Amino acid sequence: MRSNVDPPGPGAEAGPVWTRGRTRHRRQLCRADIVRAAMEIGDAEGLAAVSIRRIATHLGARTMSLYSHIDKKEDLLELMVDELIGEVLVPPGELPPHWREAISLIARRSRAMMRRHPWAVKLVNQYTTIGPNRLRHLEQSLEALDELGLPPEKAVQIVHHIDSYMIGCTLREIVDDEMFRRYGVTHADAKSAAMPYLRQLVAEGDFPRLAPLVEATTQPADPEQRFERGLSWLLDGIARTFAPGETPSA
Repeated sequence: MRSNVDPPGPGAEAGPVWTRGRTRHRRQLCRADIVRAAMEIGDAEGLAAVSIRRIATHLGARTMSLYSHIDKKEDLLELMVDELIGEVLVPPGELPPHWREAISLIARRSRAMMRRHPWAVKLVNQYTTIGPNRLRHLEQSLEALDELGLPPEKAVQIVHHIDSYMIGCTLREIVDDEMFRRYGVTHADAKSAAMPYLRQLVAEGDFPRLAPLVEATTQPADPEQRFERGLSWLLDGIARTFAPGETPSA
């Protein structure tokens, strides 16, 4: 005789229904939970590990349940970008009144966000959809420059140039960190290994301007000091152009 009873699904408890535990009610997921989980996975395993299935496992949820909040991975990545930019926003009331201090604070917060999430550098520039936090960030950056009294289109250009410097500088730091970590060496180790070859090249006299640098200290410049120095030079140029009465930094 053919049974009309469906077999239990995967993971179902055996035995009569009365002897099985009650189904636990799962906490209702929201989009913020999914985005937060995606960022945790990115920090721990890299951006390539982020997938709807992996997030579901991380949250202890069914994969299909996430699709009621996220249609596709591209949407998730855009939400992650906006969440990342939210970390850059200066809290209300904490933006310095002077333009130079204000825009410097925003640049430092942007760099700090990317150092916390190295995978963010590429993502933030790949997904440029205007989300609410990106709009807030741009508005706050323009507010930082209010003191200069510039037309909006010129202020936006300044913000873009400062962002470009910050991204380029931070990307270089991250790439260097990844390279040294991959080969299991420090900056000093790498330079020490290359020294015999470098000395041989400069001894031939073809690189008179580089020769003094070859024997310079093997200690690399502190990344934060290097970033601050370059930012200071950039802001000095902006000050000379748009605020000529200001005294440049030392």
